[in-house]
Amino acid sequence: MLEKSTIYEVARRSGVSTATVSRVMRSGSGFSEPTRQRVLKAAGELGWVPNGSARGLAERRAGIVGLLFPDLGKEADAENESALFLDQVIRGAERAATLAGDAVLIAATSGAAGRELARSVAGKVDGLVVTARSLSGPDLTAIGRSVPIVVIASHTARRKFDLVCSDNHGGAQAVTGHLIEVHDHRELAFIAGPAGSPDSDQRFAGFCQALRTAGLPVPADPLARGDFTEAGGERAMRAVLNRDNRLPRGLVFGNDEMAIGALSVLREYRIRIPSELAITGFDDIASARHLVPSLTTVRQPMRELGEAAVRMLLDRLRDPDSARQTLVLPTSLSVRRSCGCTARTSSARTSSARINKTHSRRTS
Repeated sequence: MLEKSTIYEVARRSGVSTATVSRVMRSGSGFSEPTRQRVLKAAGELGWVPNGSARGLAERRAGIVGLLFPDLGKEADAENESALFLDQVIRGAERAATLAGDAVLIAATSGAAGRELARSVAGKVDGLVVTARSLSGPDLTAIGRSVPIVVIASHTARRKFDLVCSDNHGGAQAVTGHLIEVHDHRELAFIAGPAGSPDSDQRFAGFCQALRTAGLPVPADPLARGDFTEAGGERAMRAVLNRDNRLPRGLVFGNDEMAIGALSVLREYRIRIPSELAITGFDDIASARHLVPSLTTVRQPMRELGEAAVRMLLDRLRDPDSARQTLVLPTSLSVRRSCGCTARTSSARTSSARINKTHSRRTS
């Protein structure tokens, strides 16, 4: 029978107390980086890992973080969110939880069944990370009475829950401003995501702000909606082409996947990009740089959203009475060929187009 190492052996070998070993393994604070490295080295040499059950009893924690997102499995709902975006958020959340020694319980919500699933998950975890449009405002409030919640990009979270989001407004304003200021495009339109999406709403607001700043007419609504998917972008583009005899000079899409879907339709109609129509996206997914032409877009830190949300949740668990937090992660402009820039100017503008610095503000 193998003899298991103990926390006491790790403490003795690294020359610290058992409390310090515990804090290091929980990604806590109150120790130096050399101390952390010494403890991790000792734990690795001894093959010791924390006992999750024992830790849970001592801290009254399950050691599990819940992550809720809208169900993408049903055909009716599959186009309401971007699967590529959510995949990156989930990967980031899993990474942050693993580094903290926690597990992640992932669940997709949809309708009344999703509400019951969310309540069931809440009973098994220490806290929840909830992406936008996973639950209604009243459901969030009800579940928030029993477990801490951090929300990713949701209007309903403001002043109620800790919130992590990207600078959607600033990113859309920057890419629209680029079309106006660099390329002198004055006729622009916005293709939005699904109605009620906070990300889409903020990006449309940023688009309108850029037009307003340039003294251009500001539309009351987006030109069309594409539901954040390639298929939705394709449908939106066909609807625009069938409805309007004359296209605007540039289209600002609410995300990359819609722009990719639209590009396939524009190729079919033999509309040249960017000489006849400039196209931009949002997200900077991996395929954006490999398109022909490569897609000018706004990079948002998708994986970092998941990481930051889990870290914020763990902070809340350690200090339940701390001030509510809102963390806005920066976006940056990735300039490529679909807007009309050359490869030479793209790299120069991308490196200098940081929109804002990461910042956190506490709300009451």
